Amino acid sequence: MTTTPAKPSKIDWQSLPAAKSGQFRIGGDLIVNRLGFGTMRLTGKGIWGPPKDHNESIRVLRRAVELGINFIDTADSYGPHVAEELIAEALYPYPAGLVIATKAGFDRPGPDKWVTNGRPEHLRAACEGSLKRLRLDRIELFQLHRIDSKVPAVDQLGALQLLQSEGKINHIGLSEVSVKEIEHGRSIIPIVSVQNRYSVVDRSADDVVEYCDRAKIGFIPWFPLASGDVSKSGTSVEQAAAKLKITPSQLALAWLLHRSPVMLPIPGTSRVEHLDENVAAAAVKLDETTLKGLAKLARGA
Repeated sequence: MTTTPAKPSKIDWQSLPAAKSGQFRIGGDLIVNRLGFGTMRLTGKGIWGPPKDHNESIRVLRRAVELGINFIDTADSYGPHVAEELIAEALYPYPAGLVIATKAGFDRPGPDKWVTNGRPEHLRAACEGSLKRLRLDRIELFQLHRIDSKVPAVDQLGALQLLQSEGKINHIGLSEVSVKEIEHGRSIIPIVSVQNRYSVVDRSADDVVEYCDRAKIGFIPWFPLASGDVSKSGTSVEQAAAKLKITPSQLALAWLLHRSPVMLPIPGTSRVEHLDENVAAAAVKLDETTLKGLAKLARGA
């Protein structure tokens, strides 16, 4: 079944539900509502192939925009290529103010298989492929999915810098990096965002969050709901959420938004119902008792 592309009019992003999460300027010029959307789960099993329900995936993307989400994170490796193609099918022509961030740096030999590839020629081909699939003249935020240990970092970053100088990308971000790697990257090119695994139950990247906070670099936590771990019965998060009469996922997202003003959570889902639930977290305010309890969780108390 062919779905007719959406033709959205000008959107007042700050009047919609996702705006309650607050705003952040990526790179100084891209103003986004802090609660975004990640597209990895829109693909098939093993992040491979088309989604089980194509039409629902299209509805999810369109609903995200209706709710005020104007920061969508994707990658050429999701599918591969599937997530980017879905975004264009659902949302092109894009409304003004919608920021689509994509990533490159992986080969995908099969379902659940990821092989780093930071060769400059691969990054260039990936960027040009993403531009075509997304129907863009320029990618606003292009992120290195991983620093490939087989290729000098300066060569990988230099490839992105060249693409930037050619006008094919606007800003550059890194993913799964240490503070030392961020500092090294910033000595070569401006870095405006970092995407590391982080959640209320996985705070191993606390030092990176704090660095990004000081440097005013956007921090994009992937797996912000810890693959469902926050909802497991009996956890501190589940118990605290029950007291507030919200879901554990909503509590986890509200905590991330409270954690730092540079935090840009990108929870993903393949269902509109779940998307609505996630966006409702933007309006959740956490009291001191709840925050203290979640702080104890971080210390293992």
